[in-house]
Amino acid sequence: MVKRIGILFFIFALTTQMVFSQEFLCQVSINTSKIQSSDKHKYESLQKALYEFINNRKWTNYQYKNEERIECSILFTLDDPGASADLTGTLNVQLRRPVYKSSYNTVLFNYIDKEIQFTYTENEPLDYVENTFVSSLTSIVGYYLNIFLALDADSYSMKGGGEYLTKANAIVNTCQNRSEKGWKAFESQRNRFWLVENIQNGAYSKMREFWYKYHRLGLDVMSDNVENGRQAITESLELLQQLNREKPGLFFMSLIVQAKADEIINIYSKATPQDKSKVTNIMRELDPANASKYQVIMTSK
Repeated sequence: MVKRIGILFFIFALTTQMVFSQEFLCQVSINTSKIQSSDKHKYESLQKALYEFINNRKWTNYQYKNEERIECSILFTLDDPGASADLTGTLNVQLRRPVYKSSYNTVLFNYIDKEIQFTYTENEPLDYVENTFVSSLTSIVGYYLNIFLALDADSYSMKGGGEYLTKANAIVNTCQNRSEKGWKAFESQRNRFWLVENIQNGAYSKMREFWYKYHRLGLDVMSDNVENGRQAITESLELLQQLNREKPGLFFMSLIVQAKADEIINIYSKATPQDKSKVTNIMRELDPANASKYQVIMTSK
């Protein structure tokens, strides 16, 4: 009997491991094409360590099923360090989300951070402690993972990602005394400080309202009712238009437009003439530098 109980416990534990996973299904890449040294073993080690750090660590208190894991990618493109111990370069982060009852994944976030600086010692374990600075590398990665969690949660429930924005902001605060760029308000209007500030700021809450309405009430509805879904998306874009008139030039607003422009063009390619005209005007207002791009909406059939 004891043996049977032990076997059943083992099967239960194995089944649980198969059903539940960590939060992220993240592709991690290190581009070393700019590095002159022929010995790339250190960077291969870094890529493996980052993959395990992101995908094997528990980032929330929730249980995720395999099919619920958040799909994202992180690409470091490193400069040649020469004799320096510091690694510098850029970081391209992208977050995707499945659309209900479809095989389509929508891009939630796509951004290239050009202010990346950190040190890495081969085979040194990557560590991360909430509300405590441990390393520049894990601070940067932890910050973007919390942004991913926040944006993903906000797309499913109204302002559902608040706790992760708080964590991302806490990382910003722990880095205020660091020499590395990207964390401080006065350095730039388009950096990690301003990204979380824009999303979290109550005065700009229309962006988070847009986020929920566009994805949950818009895209997710289109498989059952295209017109209802498209109408919700139109209303969500009107929220962005209102905010842009109140506060033009917001950093996160520009990232929303960048991520969604092509998708919006496709969504309205078969809309009514009235909706086409309305959305074309909204997008030209939100993205004046690319105003001509949206003429495709009017001419498509």
